[in-house]
Amino acid sequence: MEHGSGEINNINMPEDQFRTDTDPPACDTGDSVVGLNRQQPWRKDITVRGIVASLMIGIMYSVIVMKLNLTTGLVPNLNVSAALLAFVFIRTWTKLLHKAGFTTTPFTRQENTIIQTCAVACYSIAVGGGFGSYLLGLNKKTYEQAGVDTPGNSPDSYKEPGIGWMTGFLFVSSFVGLLALVPLRKIMIIDYKLTYPSGTATAVLINGFHTPKGDKMARKQVVGFAKFFTGSFVWAFFQWFYSGSGTCGFTYFPTFGLKAYANSFYFDFSMTYVGAGMICSHLVNLSLLAGGVLSYGVMWPLIGDRKGDWFPSNLPQSSMKSLNGYKVFISIALILGDGLYNFLKITFFTARNIYTTSRKNPKTNDSNELQDNLQRNEVFLRESIPFWVAATGYVMFSIVSIIIIPIMFPELKWYFVLVAYVIAPSLGFCNAYGAGLTDMNMAYNYGKVALFVLAAMTGKEKGVVAGLVGCGLIKSIVSISSDLMHDFKTGHLTMTSPRSMLVSQAIGTAIGCVVAPLTFFLFYKAFDIGNPDGEYKAPYALIYRNMAILGVEGFSALPNHCLHFVMGFLLLPC
Repeated sequence: MEHGSGEINNINMPEDQFRTDTDPPACDTGDSVVGLNRQQPWRKDITVRGIVASLMIGIMYSVIVMKLNLTTGLVPNLNVSAALLAFVFIRTWTKLLHKAGFTTTPFTRQENTIIQTCAVACYSIAVGGGFGSYLLGLNKKTYEQAGVDTPGNSPDSYKEPGIGWMTGFLFVSSFVGLLALVPLRKIMIIDYKLTYPSGTATAVLINGFHTPKGDKMARKQVVGFAKFFTGSFVWAFFQWFYSGSGTCGFTYFPTFGLKAYANSFYFDFSMTYVGAGMICSHLVNLSLLAGGVLSYGVMWPLIGDRKGDWFPSNLPQSSMKSLNGYKVFISIALILGDGLYNFLKITFFTARNIYTTSRKNPKTNDSNELQDNLQRNEVFLRESIPFWVAATGYVMFSIVSIIIIPIMFPELKWYFVLVAYVIAPSLGFCNAYGAGLTDMNMAYNYGKVALFVLAAMTGKEKGVVAGLVGCGLIKSIVSISSDLMHDFKTGHLTMTSPRSMLVSQAIGTAIGCVVAPLTFFLFYKAFDIGNPDGEYKAPYALIYRNMAILGVEGFSALPNHCLHFVMGFLLLPC
């Protein structure tokens, strides 16, 4: 798992699961929906209190995921918890106003869905904006870590982070993906009936909240949330009293002894990682544990003993021609091998599913579909987004990006950006279809392909910057379009208008484009980001930069004997 791909896998629930006590009678929940005829206008789903709630949740989660991005690079999926916090925030607000004697608008599941969508869109920019990978890989520290004398790592191939250019880059690259697959929403959600497990799970939770029993369930979850939040806060406050400069303090306690500590085996007592491990699947946690033991417990000490034989003994350990080169390029091989395997697997499942669907005989709706599912389909289709709106918006945003991106980064020519936006909808469809089947977002793998291609085509002097920026463009479009389909699935199952979903996604994206760079600079100015011996290692920044160097230089960029390791680990996931 990589960069926020902590998915909820293997969720396959029948349509009957979504029958709640509010479908269609909704008087117990305060919904104004009693059948479709009384469905309120989609504009009323977007409220001021909802935007405020989304802003608060989005900012809080942006800080959380930014820390994870800059430490381990592992960010779990927080969509379901965002739906819970949205429910708690608005329900608490309305109850306080009722006690004060004020009348408020009923809180509906549609508004709950809108808040969750907006908040997730906001913090998703912090997750996938490249702050721990391709954008951070442009800074001078990462350039120096890759080796100033490394071929392909040219002296002018770095750009220091800045709030201005980062915010501008996010604005011109993020909104294109919102419109890439909008015309295909009916095909993906209704015709192909793709499950989108994360979107389905979120819809189940929201529908469950807005039932007579939902309040009681939510209250229990809030009590549990408050208990663990308080415990985590008190523990972090206690640790602060025993913290020191450098590697001194409670978070660097040599749990397994000084010899193990020298090889990075110790427990830092961080509740953040405990919580992330509880959200992630056993497969992910065990994979991380196996990787840590195999690398820092076996491989790096053994390769380090070959100093003076495999690599010069006078080189610093951080040099790409020293031990660090083996660490980085073996990790790259594993990431690429796993990405290639999953890409081929999802391509196979996608092709097989499309073939199977095309051979099925069409079924009549009246006799084979439940009435509530027909109602959901009608709402989903009635509030349609015109094709010309999506097409015009995509073209306009693309033109703006084609003009602005080469000005920001002269290394990336305008015709490369044009080609990226021409092929992006096709890549987005493949990724969104695969995500609908498996819940795996493969956007970073498409970005890596773009990174290698652009780095190789641009040349030695400008290839690194062009590759990193191009990776960000492709990744943003492909990832955001897939996320929007997850949201459309949630909206379909909660009978929320696609128009309000798209608008809330756009609002959340705009907020995220402002909040994410500010959040990043909170950490960038306060901590030593990118220090391989510190807490905020930001490991993917160096990995992505070296991918670009590998694209420019080929295998000549590898240390001695590293190619054998790379080929072996590249084939290991297969």
